[in-house]
Amino acid sequence: MAGQGTAPDSRPGATVARWVTDLFSPQALVIGLPPVVGLATGGWPGAAWGLMASLLCGGVPAGVILAGVRSGRLDSHHLVDRASRTTPLLVAMVAVVVALVLLASLDGPPLLVATVAAMLAALALTVPITLRWKISFHAAVSAGTVVVLAHTLPAVPALAVGAPVVAVICWARVRLRHHTLAQVAAGVVTGGGSAWATLAAFGL
Repeated sequence: MAGQGTAPDSRPGATVARWVTDLFSPQALVIGLPPVVGLATGGWPGAAWGLMASLLCGGVPAGVILAGVRSGRLDSHHLVDRASRTTPLLVAMVAVVVALVLLASLDGPPLLVATVAAMLAALALTVPITLRWKISFHAAVSAGTVVVLAHTLPAVPALAVGAPVVAVICWARVRLRHHTLAQVAAGVVTGGGSAWATLAAFGL
């Protein structure tokens, strides 16, 4: 079953798949996206808002996961074991809510507020699912990131570059047997769809 093995995968392509998985981890994307959105829509003050959002939405959960890995309570920072995901994801939800409240109440850049709201919407959908079925967070976060970037940067180039990257990420997760095709497909639909719907709700 996907994600159950612990031995390193020595099959051809596994090294590339591991590299892709690490480079485009959900934590990395969640930390990297807000400053880009903030800078593009609000200049350097917006970038500062984005860094604050990165610290809360990405940094806090990443710290909890790192502590769990070091203590042996978590298998890796990718949370391969579905049963180990609950606590880090609940922490992530609380951190995202705090970031959203701060940004909204202190008049942060509107697109950045919508981006953090999209993160919360994706978590609201994926967390209940992952309690029973191992949906891919790599796929969900990467798809949501591309949708947000398509609203932040010129849409056609962002989609032209982003869609193949999402496809490669999905390939890597399946290649490593951490997910099935159904699980990465569900992640793409959930992450991309929730981001699009949230931005639309904000009129963006």
